[in-house]
Amino acid sequence: MNTDQLKGKWNQAKGKLKQKYGDLTDNDLTYAEGKFDEMLGKIQEKTGKTKEQLKEEIDNF
Repeated sequence: MNTDQLKGKWNQAKGKLKQKYGDLTDNDLTYAEGKFDEMLGKIQEKTGKTKEQLKEEIDNF
């Protein structure tokens, strides 16, 4: 999935990630241009998943 595709799905994915991983906050899920890897790192710390796993999970939403 490229960054443009992610932007299109992001609002939907945010809600599902927050439901699945209750420890995630709005700040953790704030997506800013050029900060995608940083955001994935925050999510990765809280979920214990790899970046690849998270990208796949988001893609499947």
